[in-house]
Amino acid sequence: MLRIILIRPGSTDYDQQERIQGALDIPLNAQGVSEVARITEELRDKEIETMYAPACEPAQQTAEAIAESLNLRLRRLDRMQNLDHGLWQGMLVSEVRHKQPKVYRQWQEQPENVCPPEGEMLTHAEQRVHAAMAKLLKRHKDGMIAVVLSEPLATLVHRFMKHSELGDLWKVINSHGCWEILEVEPAKSLALSS
Repeated sequence: MLRIILIRPGSTDYDQQERIQGALDIPLNAQGVSEVARITEELRDKEIETMYAPACEPAQQTAEAIAESLNLRLRRLDRMQNLDHGLWQGMLVSEVRHKQPKVYRQWQEQPENVCPPEGEMLTHAEQRVHAAMAKLLKRHKDGMIAVVLSEPLATLVHRFMKHSELGDLWKVINSHGCWEILEVEPAKSLALSS
């Protein structure tokens, strides 16, 4: 049994302003740094073998701080940059809701069928998640690893590992500074994803 600690990065100014961050590199703010310190203490007694994070700034800052404090090896997750929200990036969620109510509602109900203007389809991000996580599952058969990912990529990883529904991705956009443990059987998860 492999246990994956799925960590959402600490918050940024965009999170607090309820702006869509997407693939933009925004540094952690003071609250985010505090959240990372709390997460580090909560994870101190876990027997984490390796920590993984993509190159995007909030995830990388979070992972570096935790890895340094807990003396963990930090490895880069290739191709796991966050979903490109295109022209929505930098906009307030409320602006999208008011300016594009139909698309906003579709994103709530069936996000896999919506492409943000000049952005990336969720299905493309899901393909990247499947490839990256399959690689991790082949490398780690048991033990405990940690993965730091921003939303909505963290939700896509959760969906891949637990075969769960997507839910409302507008609600998870402000999930930051938290973590959960996913227990997976790598062979079973790989077989189900094939």
